[in-house]
Amino acid sequence: MESVDVFWSFRSPYSYLATPGMLAVRDNYNVAVNLRVVLPLAVRDPEVLFNAENRKRGRYIFMDWARRADFLGMPNAWPSPDPIVQDFKTGEIAAEQPYIYRLCKLGVEAQRRGRGIEFASEVARLIWGGTRDWHEGEHLAGAAARSGLDLTDMELALEGGTQMEEIEQNHADLEASGHWGVPTFVIRGEPFFGQDRIDTLCWRLDQLGLKKQP
Repeated sequence: MESVDVFWSFRSPYSYLATPGMLAVRDNYNVAVNLRVVLPLAVRDPEVLFNAENRKRGRYIFMDWARRADFLGMPNAWPSPDPIVQDFKTGEIAAEQPYIYRLCKLGVEAQRRGRGIEFASEVARLIWGGTRDWHEGEHLAGAAARSGLDLTDMELALEGGTQMEEIEQNHADLEASGHWGVPTFVIRGEPFFGQDRIDTLCWRLDQLGLKKQP
C-alpha cells in the first residue's frame, strides 16, 4: 500500500488544525497515513521562532491559528500548560521540558502500534481545544483509549526505548523531503506543507489513482 508521511508536532497549532484532514485522507484514499513526530522548532532550532528579533512571526501565529480554527469550526485556546516551557517575553526556552519529550515519544509509540494519527488527533484536541491541565488526571489516558490504545502500556514501552532515535530520523527525513516545517505531508517524495494544502495533496492522490472507490 502507498504511504503518506505526516511530519507533525504536538506544539504546532497548525498540526492540530490538520488532524481532521489526516483522518479524511486515511478514510478516503488507499494509503497508509504515517505519523512522523518531530520536536517543535522551539526545541530543534529556538532561534527560528519567537526570538527577540522576530516577534512579528509569533504575533501573527497567535492571531492566525485561532482565526483559522474558527473558520474550520474547531475549538481553540492556547494550551494550558503550553507543551513547551518558554518565556514569551524573552523567547528563552527552559532547560527542563516536562511535557514535550513525553508527548513526542508517546506519539512515536502510538505510530508503532498502528494508531499514530488517531492518537495525535485526540491528544491535539485536548491540548489546543481548551482542556485546562490536559497533562493531569485521566485526560491523556482517555485520549489514548479513544484512539484504541492503553496509555499505561505505552508508557512502559518508553522506559529504555528507542523513540528518540526515531524522532531524530524523522527530523532528517523531513529535511530530506525539502521542507522544515509542520505539518508537512509527503507522498512519493513530494512535500505538501501546511494544513491548508491538504486539498492539494488530495488532488495529487486523485491524479495517482489512489482514491477509494464507492
